[in-house]
Amino acid sequence: MSPTRGVIQEAWGMYKAHLLHFASIAAVIWIPVSILQTLLIETGALLAVILGSIVSTIGLFLVEAALVKAVQDVRDGRADLSIGQTFSAATPYLARVTGAGLLAGLGIAVGLFLLIVPGLILLTWWLLVPPVIVVENRAAMDSFGRSRDLVRGYGWEVFGIIVLTYVVLIVVSLLIGFALVPLDDTVAAFISNLISGIAISPFVTVAWTILYFRLVAAKSGTDTAAPPPTV
Repeated sequence: MSPTRGVIQEAWGMYKAHLLHFASIAAVIWIPVSILQTLLIETGALLAVILGSIVSTIGLFLVEAALVKAVQDVRDGRADLSIGQTFSAATPYLARVTGAGLLAGLGIAVGLFLLIVPGLILLTWWLLVPPVIVVENRAAMDSFGRSRDLVRGYGWEVFGIIVLTYVVLIVVSLLIGFALVPLDDTVAAFISNLISGIAISPFVTVAWTILYFRLVAAKSGTDTAAPPPTV
């Protein structure tokens, strides 16, 4: 059986079981980041907008690193690390996750701009870069090759999971957007960004991190249902 089979169902089960924990981790960073970003954008100054984007990007990668560590922690069914401990465990990887994330984002963007297909291929190959860095303590540049090795042989299945998670993200975001139509544009954008970052995006990270553990188990020949020991 393919290790990618049932990833979304497992992710949904874990997400529901630990929703408050995952949302709390995301909220610690995303609430102040969203407030600061909104205030900076509202100034209308180009430098402030750029600064807001930088703050948002760093916050996004910190949340992603923390959520990867949280998924690693709760795979035995319980959260052994507190929110503070989770961030403490994830913070040492922030610079590497941010650097690799920005580099991957640039490569994927160029690929999408040129012919679309190369960008989608790179997105599939590099999907597991964050968990590779956080769980295996890999260097940023090494993480690209490791992610590619894990995906090799399961490219179409991994791409299918990417599509499914993005469909969930887009559909829920559209529903939130429709619900917020009566509000002022700035307020609606702020609330939408907050909900997406705290309640929706964690599901995507959970799904991709579970996929990482499944592929690691498949490549090593171990049982995909049995979580590996925490690193």
